[in-house]
Amino acid sequence: MKLLTAIIKPFKLDDVREALSEVGVQGMTVTEVRGFGRQKGHTELYRGAEYVVDFLPKVKVEVAIDDALLEGAIEAITSAAATGKVGDGKIFVSSLDEVVRIRTGETGASAV
Repeated sequence: MKLLTAIIKPFKLDDVREALSEVGVQGMTVTEVRGFGRQKGHTELYRGAEYVVDFLPKVKVEVAIDDALLEGAIEAITSAAATGKVGDGKIFVSSLDEVVRIRTGETGASAV
């Protein structure tokens, strides 16, 4: 099993959710986060004063999936979240040692 973590632009969340549903992903956790990568933020104008916004709003999507769905999920996120501009985001893949469903005690892929 794998934990797939994607950091994407907020307005792309619905597209990513739909794309993941189409490849068979059943659930996900979404968190509003702030951060920056290579773009290092940007400058904005507020009441005539220019200031630097270091941390940009992003959305973190976490999905626990079976190894068989991994490649399809990565392709779905990549195609749905891409705008072709700097700051489209990243996908991180981590191994999951164990998953337990609290209600039933099921473990492994059946717990997801």
